Amino acid sequence: MAELLALGVSHKTAPLDLRERLSLTEGRAVGALNELTAAEGIHEATAISTCNRTELYLVVSDPVEAESIALGVLTRQAEIRPTELLGHLYSLRSGEAANHLFRVTAGLDSMIVGEAEIQGQVKRAHELAVVEGATGPILNRLFRGALAAGGRVREETAIGEKGLSIPSVAVELARRTLGDLSEREVLVIGAGETAELVARALVARGVKTVFVANRHYDRAIGLAQRFGGDAVRFEELPERLELADIVVSATNSPHHIVERDGFEHVMKARGGRPLLVVDIAVPRDIEPECREIPGVSLHDIDDVQQIVERNASGREAEARRAEPILAAELDRFERWLASLEVLPTVASLRESADEVVRRVLAENDGRWESLSDADRKRLTAMAKAITSRLLHEPTLRMRNAAGSDNAYLYVSALRELFGLDAETEPEGEGEASITELRRKPG
Repeated sequence: MAELLALGVSHKTAPLDLRERLSLTEGRAVGALNELTAAEGIHEATAISTCNRTELYLVVSDPVEAESIALGVLTRQAEIRPTELLGHLYSLRSGEAANHLFRVTAGLDSMIVGEAEIQGQVKRAHELAVVEGATGPILNRLFRGALAAGGRVREETAIGEKGLSIPSVAVELARRTLGDLSEREVLVIGAGETAELVARALVARGVKTVFVANRHYDRAIGLAQRFGGDAVRFEELPERLELADIVVSATNSPHHIVERDGFEHVMKARGGRPLLVVDIAVPRDIEPECREIPGVSLHDIDDVQQIVERNASGREAEARRAEPILAAELDRFERWLASLEVLPTVASLRESADEVVRRVLAENDGRWESLSDADRKRLTAMAKAITSRLLHEPTLRMRNAAGSDNAYLYVSALRELFGLDAETEPEGEGEASITELRRKPG
């Protein structure tokens, strides 16, 4: 039977320097999906990569073998040794894997519990996998269920009521450091969804003018206009850094945008005037060594996490209210998953029984020289009738169990007891011998 497997790292298990190396841009995600689904035994794949996590969700024949393949794909993409993931990588199977995705999508596993951005990130990750032809019926149903669960949690609890997000906490970090922001000159690097949330949080804190720099100038213009700011061409970034009081960087660049050498020139031009930089991109936009430059106060997303942890209160009760919702949606998915195997298992069982009848009759054919053709037909019919009656009750119970809590247990037990998932040689030949037929999955 196919099994669900989840493999990944998150802010709870891995430091920022490892998360950014494992981060999958859209292009790298496509390459990983293609490599995974090309491997034998991996039938479906989806990759989620955010500032806080990189995770692979797979439908596989052999979880142990698939885990090894997936680990190889991740480490090759990141250009690291597999041993570097020891103690950081988690691997979840079946119900645990599904439960994890449901919690991730609902925001219960996020750095900021209940943050809304993850719902859209999960949705886009699934859409990319669909476009690449990497998903199938199981992952499609799983992700639909996770998105439905996340939507219900946000509608039926107040877990996201305060609208906290990593961008809003980054702006709060700036306010705590510098006080009133209304007269500060702020530069936002990036023009995507995260950068837009940063701009919105800045305006809410009273910032009058926001400067937006992005590689695609037209996108910078669009974001700046929505918040009454000004767009900056990317080649003008050094000059704008010289004038800014605060820089918040949130791009999807796979490489550093500002390196130490460039920042040293900027700080010399500023004449010693200090600069607060908050880099919430993963991979990081600002080279970490820039924090060693006098006058530069550089904070990354792990610094933001420390602020979140110090102020984590008020959402625990809502998270507990979310648990029954997730449990109900997870149960719906697991019952659907179990029902998938019922009819194929019944069919496999019948085919196995028919093959046993055929083999036993063939093995004893030489003993019945005087048997007429009519008697042979009666004997064959009687043998098939016996197997049919023997299998009637388990078949009926299996069909009745489809969609119930017991379906998975019934399916697993039946396939194990009758050897429907393995292939072996006949146990022997001879008088009245019964040979089991072992079948490969699917």
